[in-house]
Amino acid sequence: MTERAPRRSRLRRTVLSTGAVVALAAALISPAAVAGPAAAAPAAEAVSAATAATAATAAAAPDIPVANVKAHLAQLQSIATANGGNRAHGRSGYKASIDYVKGKLDAAGYTTTLLTFSYNGSTGYNLVADWPGGDTSHVVMAGAHLDSVTGGPGINDNGSGSAGVLETALAVSRAGLKPAKHLRFGWWGAEEYGMVGSKNYVNSLSSADRSKIDSYLNFDMIGSPNPGYFTYRYDSALDALFRDYFAGLGIATEQDFEGDGRSDHAPFQNAGIRVGGLFSGADYTKTSAQAAKWGGTAGQAFDRCYHSSCDTSANINDTALDRMSDAIAYAIWTLSAGDTTPPSGTVFENTADVQIPDNGPAVTSSVTVTGRTGNASSALQVGVDIKHTWRGDLVIDLVAPNGTSFRLKNSSGSDSADNVQATYTVNASAVPANGTWKLKVQDVASQDTGYIDSWKLTF
Repeated sequence: MTERAPRRSRLRRTVLSTGAVVALAAALISPAAVAGPAAAAPAAEAVSAATAATAATAAAAPDIPVANVKAHLAQLQSIATANGGNRAHGRSGYKASIDYVKGKLDAAGYTTTLLTFSYNGSTGYNLVADWPGGDTSHVVMAGAHLDSVTGGPGINDNGSGSAGVLETALAVSRAGLKPAKHLRFGWWGAEEYGMVGSKNYVNSLSSADRSKIDSYLNFDMIGSPNPGYFTYRYDSALDALFRDYFAGLGIATEQDFEGDGRSDHAPFQNAGIRVGGLFSGADYTKTSAQAAKWGGTAGQAFDRCYHSSCDTSANINDTALDRMSDAIAYAIWTLSAGDTTPPSGTVFENTADVQIPDNGPAVTSSVTVTGRTGNASSALQVGVDIKHTWRGDLVIDLVAPNGTSFRLKNSSGSDSADNVQATYTVNASAVPANGTWKLKVQDVASQDTGYIDSWKLTF
């Protein structure tokens, strides 16, 4: 979060009734339903049968594994440690951070765009990731700033929001979500200099493209060590979306005032786009009433390491990070009205295990496609399940029957998670569908082992 101007245990989620979901969906769709802070969602009876059917069949949001979110934070900490202790704009640590996020999204089937801008004599980077499908005239967007201050690694501010948004985006891929609205995610640079990256992005959009963004959700600091549970108050329907979610967990929220104009929602809001979001607190002091409500320590800042060198991976409250990350997913699933109907088409799969030699030659697993006509799809789905103790060692390619090779995943020394369980989207429209397709996997480094568990093609 930009500096202010001078002055794990799993929790059970309560699911809204169909009528409540319908009413909420109507409020989020209709600007007339958000006339002011006291505006109530319309009664379910007033909603059309078609809308009710859509809401009733919408998929429930997944639980976001906090261990996965923390694994991203561990990577960002390692990047900062290896690059002078920070991940700030214009520094090598920031570029390494955005490369890490981009690599994860590319492997998960997103269309990623790395956008550059200039500030203070240095090149800055924004990363925008679009999930295939959905109505592109109605975009649901979520984002977070990825840069830190120069004085520290910025793991809560704002590795936490960046990691929560990233893991939610990866959950979209794992679920094979088919949203009614188009999903877009953003990671912004140079926020700590006054929302420079997000301003640059919003200013680069035409008025027509801005009007297509139905809502922008911002997540800046969601794992503060002495946490609060704050919601953005600018749009009453989006505010209610998060308040109702946390109420289902028995957690009372407060509206945020500390972050006014200090994070990346501001450029979107100034452009007339409705904004919402979550915040766990920065350098404001937790009151006795807030400590009674949320736990923690009264008379102490929500984050005593705000903009300091001690904002490390130790500066995170796991419970807050877990709850906030789950809330991000809930909002994305609710606002996009997606479902998880499996992709239509014929599936060709190989479930035979193939061992992958440690730091050895490439191995392949084959599937034979028959009964198709013409060429393969421009959006061929390649589902991969590889068990491996260090996924960063692996290079993965799809080899078509005519020998054309499609790179699915590169190796990376910073990709330390286990296993590769992802669905990749490949434009294979230039190659024949029928024939023997191969998944080619090579381990290019020592000391870790694994095997191809299964893989499949969906036409």
